[in-house]
Amino acid sequence: MNQKNSLGLNSCFLDLKDPMQLFKVWMDEAKKTEPNDPNAVALATSNKKNLPSVRMVLLKDFNENGFVFYTNLNSQKGIELKENPNASMCFHWKSLLRQVRISGSVSLVSDKVADQYYNTRGYESRIGAWASKQSKVLSNRDELINSIEDYKKKFDDQNNVPRPSHWSGWNLSPLKIEFWLDGDNRIHERLKYTLNEKSIWTKNLLSP
Repeated sequence: MNQKNSLGLNSCFLDLKDPMQLFKVWMDEAKKTEPNDPNAVALATSNKKNLPSVRMVLLKDFNENGFVFYTNLNSQKGIELKENPNASMCFHWKSLLRQVRISGSVSLVSDKVADQYYNTRGYESRIGAWASKQSKVLSNRDELINSIEDYKKKFDDQNNVPRPSHWSGWNLSPLKIEFWLDGDNRIHERLKYTLNEKSIWTKNLLSP
């Protein structure tokens, strides 16, 4: 029989007041069990007309301030986040039968933080940040390939490719974080943390 925590949930939920601590534990476990990209997350945004869209991105950092990912600021998601700075994330780790849902508001990371991450990327990836007009219509594939080659000529020093101003990171500051564990006969286990007006996390069990 699985051990239970103080709320009667599976012991993997632990007994923590801070959901970021629990997220770290679950992410560390996912890194050991997921075959590919445990940091892959579905990011949902909405434009000013409230039309939603969702896509997979890679989480590049998380801390007490939130969850960080990077993108072209002129892409569809970049434009939508500027129009409506609210977003949701959903991690699904099939190997662990677990899911984490996060919702909150977004803000741009500092130029210093964006530069630090950008400079860890490979040369081809840094060139791609310049060459790709993300989400824009291509007349053909050669248009992109030619753009890549042009920027390789422009930035032929692989150690000196500056970050384009249209490429940066977003930080999602969570207001709600829900942890989910698959259960037999669809009797799942759900624990939701909510940040109250005093910036204190409260937690509640949810019905499956």
